[in-house]
Amino acid sequence: MPDQNSPAEPSRRRFLRDSAVTAAAAGSVAVIASPASLAAAPAIVTAERLRPQFPGGIMSGDVTRDSAIVWARADRNARMLVEYSTSENFADAVRIAGPTALARDDYTARVDLRVLPAGQRVYYRVRFQDLVHESALSEPLTGSLVVPAARGQARDITFAFSGDEAGQGWGINEQWGGYRVYESMRRFRPDFFIHSGDQIYADGPIQAEVKLDDGSLWRNVVTEAKSKVAQTLDDYRGNFAYNMLDASKRRFAAEVPFLVQWDDHEVRNNWYPGQVIGAQEKRYDERNIDVLAARARQAMFEHNPFRIDQADPFRIYRAFNHGPLLEVFMLDERSYRGRNSPNRQRGGHDAEFLGPEQMRWIKQALLRSRSTWKLIASDMPLSIVVPDLNVDVPPGTFEAWANADNGKPSGRELEVAELLRFIKQHDIKNVVWVTADVHYASATHYAPERAQFTDFKPFWEFVGGPINAGTFGPGEIDRTFGPDVRFVSIPADMKQNRSPAELLQFFGIGKIDAKSETLTVTLHNTDGKEIYKVELPPEA
Repeated sequence: MPDQNSPAEPSRRRFLRDSAVTAAAAGSVAVIASPASLAAAPAIVTAERLRPQFPGGIMSGDVTRDSAIVWARADRNARMLVEYSTSENFADAVRIAGPTALARDDYTARVDLRVLPAGQRVYYRVRFQDLVHESALSEPLTGSLVVPAARGQARDITFAFSGDEAGQGWGINEQWGGYRVYESMRRFRPDFFIHSGDQIYADGPIQAEVKLDDGSLWRNVVTEAKSKVAQTLDDYRGNFAYNMLDASKRRFAAEVPFLVQWDDHEVRNNWYPGQVIGAQEKRYDERNIDVLAARARQAMFEHNPFRIDQADPFRIYRAFNHGPLLEVFMLDERSYRGRNSPNRQRGGHDAEFLGPEQMRWIKQALLRSRSTWKLIASDMPLSIVVPDLNVDVPPGTFEAWANADNGKPSGRELEVAELLRFIKQHDIKNVVWVTADVHYASATHYAPERAQFTDFKPFWEFVGGPINAGTFGPGEIDRTFGPDVRFVSIPADMKQNRSPAELLQFFGIGKIDAKSETLTVTLHNTDGKEIYKVELPPEA
């Protein structure tokens, strides 16, 4: 940190002053003006049972330009208190009396920090204050985040991406080290993490023990909410709360901001709006998927550091500017899609995946972006074929973009073609896709000279995951957009649903060099070993 004579010191003091003014103007929180407030309060002996607790740790997320969300969950009705500073020792900290965490929100609360200093690490500390016994304060939990650089002040950027968490009955095994991928990603000190979806497996109960092929036992942490498929709001809340029981995830979440999207297992395998769960699926009493999706979305928003869009409080797709080198575009490929089908339509609602409004948004957002790299976070891969194998759907039904015909675009592929054509027509440079969903890692280069549809610029797609779930694949590849699969993380003849114990869990790391503007993408296994690397220089 700069010393008292550093030229950066006046801007630091200005940050503290402006932050207080902005937070006060927001109206939703109160800035505690006195720097002596919490830290210098007289010692009070408080019974431990009166102190609020943190059953899910703390998180930050939705960081962009000069703002960030800080999130926490209490175990009772309590006031969220936040301090933040550019000093690790919290000198000259801004202190905020935040919102109350109430039962109606599953005791979750968040504060939107504004006017943060560009390009600096900000440290934050969270306590909860009991609403009845005001002297009863929780122990503090501390985290940090990096604010993106300002325009004209580019700095190196590191980010991580993966998805698929607690799937196929593979839960938190504390004897094995829990969700080890989170600890491996943390060691790269990423500026942020893209969670590409399947953050929970609401349709995947977890048992206490699973017998492995070698006869040994995989022992899971178990909870009531994870003992059955999720149907009630509390069931979905319990699924999100379960993952925050993992120590590695809590440590990672305190140090690395999350950018979160959803996929299918946040609700039910391969769901789409308007679906009615068929009679062949015996586990569900509530069969209206829209009812289940509404409950799941509420739980997801409660248990993540989302910045809620007041104009559209159900919106998940959004963009995050990380300075002159990078902008991230998070898609929502669940809320607006048509039904799963053979996916060969020439148009119409059933061929929609993003939907017209989201398509307009992503086009204009890409067009407006002035960042060197444009990173599209898609919750499903473009060319890997994903059939819908649910017992209550007809055979020959597809779940993702691709339809396995290797021909001209049809069905949902029409939207891919539309977006790729737009990117080429407007010469939008340096677009890269990242995704998860298929439970293995891969790197694919797309080029028009190999494709059935040729009106697009070459680009890359990288697949990460799973974080902690069964390993599957590799999947069939649809050739419509000319994919050249440069790397696959698993053998072609692998037995399906491999446990995390086999170290076939994967994540990706992206690094952008501020001087050369080169993007280097690496793929890694459970313990962080590099298994693939490619360097992508920016387009001229």
